[in-house]
Amino acid sequence: MSGTLAKIAEIEAEMARTQKNKATAHHLGLLKARLAKLRRELITPKGGGGGGPGEGFDVAKTGDARIGFVGFPSVGKSTLLSNLAGVYSEVAAYEFTTLTTVPGVIRYKGAKIQLLDLPGIIEGAKDGKGRGRQVIAVARTCNLILIVLDVLKPLGHKKIIENELEGFGIRLNSKPPNIGFKKKDKGGINLTATCPQSELDTETVKSILAEYKIHNADVTLRSDATADDLIDVVEGNRVYIPCIYVLNKIDQISIEELDIIYKVPHCVPISAHHRWNFDDLLEKIWDYLQLVRIYTKPKGQLPDYTSPVVLPYSKTTVEDFCMKIHKNLIKDFKYALVWGSSVKHNPQKVGKDHTLEDEDVIQIVKK
Repeated sequence: MSGTLAKIAEIEAEMARTQKNKATAHHLGLLKARLAKLRRELITPKGGGGGGPGEGFDVAKTGDARIGFVGFPSVGKSTLLSNLAGVYSEVAAYEFTTLTTVPGVIRYKGAKIQLLDLPGIIEGAKDGKGRGRQVIAVARTCNLILIVLDVLKPLGHKKIIENELEGFGIRLNSKPPNIGFKKKDKGGINLTATCPQSELDTETVKSILAEYKIHNADVTLRSDATADDLIDVVEGNRVYIPCIYVLNKIDQISIEELDIIYKVPHCVPISAHHRWNFDDLLEKIWDYLQLVRIYTKPKGQLPDYTSPVVLPYSKTTVEDFCMKIHKNLIKDFKYALVWGSSVKHNPQKVGKDHTLEDEDVIQIVKK
């Protein structure tokens, strides 16, 4: 392990020494690609055929969404977790032999949301220390990450945690880069840019790809892209996760300071100890999770508004709905009746490709 760490430190030092300008962009791009490859070695264990990342370790995914909490010791993360779980929980704390305990599952707006403590990610987990690696494997499966910060020392902590998460290929509050990338057998590197590029030119692209031993590929830059963007696309194992910064201990600051914090994007100020502003936090969590609730209506009965079927906003067709209930349901599917904002009249007869919207009511008619 230490060999890789030494190499990483060496490259980071060289990057820090190198001035950023047009002449060095090419060289910096190369160093970034080397760094990305070394980091990947640290977080994906070597060894035979293996079972992919986070082998033999996972937390059973219960509920409709999973939120990971990250924060330094003593910022009030555990108080926040236990108070949230205490107020909204309907399920006792799960015991997991692998990840100590999961604080629990809360129910909010009819959805079951799993809260996970992600211990030990900070400072050095991305260098493969301790149990960091398994925790990262779980962090990458979260639908939302909450970074809990102490309002009195937020910025230093925020940077450190963001750097750690970035180092594991977790991209916060961002979309995948708009870059087309396709490997070929021959024909060299073809670079097309649909808009002006301030950082990448053919030479830089070629040298980054050469670092990955790729000499034939089509690359299309559809936005002003950076070397990091290109590396993310080539690595192909990045996850894009929304993130909320929770600023705790607001009982220790003035109203004026609080007003300023409220303007910071992706931030929610709270007091975990006094349970202040939990409503705001939960509202924001709900916004960022982008869940869609579908109510079921058995024939001849009223819809069941107590336990919706909850789908992620990217998978909300009638077929997705059926699959969530049981995979055999789609085999006997004839059509569905839908009431709600996704249809023009209530009810409307729809097929399995129809896209449902939040709080629609559905009745499945079988063959």
